[in-house]
Amino acid sequence: MKTYFWNGWSTRLTSMLFFFFTLSGILSFTSCNDQPASDSEENVWIYVPKAPDYSDPTFWYTREADSTGTGADVFYLVSTWETEWKTADGALCRYADVYNEQHRADMTKEISRIADYMGIGNNFYSPFYRHMAIDTWATRNEDTINYRFQLPMSDVLDAFNRFLQQRDPERPFILAGFSQGGKCVVELLKAMPEELHPYLVAAYVLGYKVTPDDLRATTNIQGAQDSTDIGVTICYNSVSDVRYIQPVVAEPCAICINPVNWRTDATPATLHDTITVTVSPEHHVLVLQGYSGDEYHPIRDFLNVGDFHSCEPWLYQDCLKQNIQTRIREYYRKAKNEVRR
Repeated sequence: MKTYFWNGWSTRLTSMLFFFFTLSGILSFTSCNDQPASDSEENVWIYVPKAPDYSDPTFWYTREADSTGTGADVFYLVSTWETEWKTADGALCRYADVYNEQHRADMTKEISRIADYMGIGNNFYSPFYRHMAIDTWATRNEDTINYRFQLPMSDVLDAFNRFLQQRDPERPFILAGFSQGGKCVVELLKAMPEELHPYLVAAYVLGYKVTPDDLRATTNIQGAQDSTDIGVTICYNSVSDVRYIQPVVAEPCAICINPVNWRTDATPATLHDTITVTVSPEHHVLVLQGYSGDEYHPIRDFLNVGDFHSCEPWLYQDCLKQNIQTRIREYYRKAKNEVRR
């Protein structure tokens, strides 16, 4: 990444970074306190991996493809790849270890495929972070999930600080994440200073929820209404029927948009000639007909079981690829019009 210094920005950036570092410190501190009773286990030695140093390129997947200066900076957050594991001396670890080459390779499998369509004509940055193992999600206990999530979110805040320090602050940017990464995007939007929002092209929350409380917590989250609005959040979860909504990732959800026809009402859209995609305005999920999802195996008997969680970044990738380019063009068009005024 290249370092840029712009008149009038250093003071604002310092203020933003102080905010992020402060919140990161709060997260680190509270991880030692207020532990939910369900997360307390006797005679269990817990290992917490070392935090990444985001000044080291080892802990980033980057792809800089904006050769014309007409693209955006994409900040992508990966989903869940690891299960709980034990160290050589028997300690239990509930997080990915970014110093473990295999763990980074696992995350790269997803990130590189995302970069193939989100990174076209853009500068793409994705930090390796200590995401929670799937075992935590399998508890389906929101208190346990949120407690353990403090560690990965502290990494995300640190990575975003580095991202802000290294990028041209006048460039537009995109936030995107899948599943656990989608949760990270929601929390990042809630923590992000409002001064950054005018540079946000859009945030893509794939396979995770935006709750009514999230909307009340910040003005940075505004549900997308069509294919061209700017500074908005795109959110969706896919199911075969609303009875298969998995609350831990999809309920309660306050916003949803169809990534095929970019409607928020129940107007159906056809994908790949055979799949009908319809928003349920009541439940804020996508209901799919003509799609089995058989290519994705059930995860711990609670995901990919009537829902299509694993498909979210892939089934609609052509639609997302086109939409990202559309919104970036619209951002620059509006910015040009503002200059003329």
